[in-house]
Amino acid sequence: MSEFSTVCAVLAGGATSAIVDLQTRRVPNPLTLGIGALGVALAATRMTGVGISGALGGFAVGLLLMLPGHVIGATGAGDVKLFAALGTLLGPGRTGVAFIYTALAGGLIALIVAIRRRRLAATVERTATLVRSAGGNAAEIERATENNRFAYAPAIAVGALAAALGL
Repeated sequence: MSEFSTVCAVLAGGATSAIVDLQTRRVPNPLTLGIGALGVALAATRMTGVGISGALGGFAVGLLLMLPGHVIGATGAGDVKLFAALGTLLGPGRTGVAFIYTALAGGLIALIVAIRRRRLAATVERTATLVRSAGGNAAEIERATENNRFAYAPAIAVGALAAALGL
């Protein structure tokens, strides 16, 4: 029952966040706060296999894993908060697994978006520069005239769901 509750909560929170992000290019604070509160509430009532300390640990791990990407300009603050909130449902270990699946899903989405926008070579070069320079070209990437942003919540939803399913 606890695994079913976790999968349902991750699926609902992840899918809702993905839809909102695709439509608005934002993950609103009330949504991430609600997911995080749900994770802690489910942990407190023992409705999932994650206890209170696990929920808080999952939040911390999620925050620590996603924050560097935000600092260098690769992800938005809403993405960081969403991943940390989903960590309350997964616990620390599965949050680490979710991060790997999220990175894989995000890379695949980025590749598809770059190909569709006919920007693959420029995207690969700018990504390499972003990594090499620890975000030194973030301002160039963030320019409003660039067509290089995409919703990352779908990747987070896929990664969290994969971890919740125990893949």
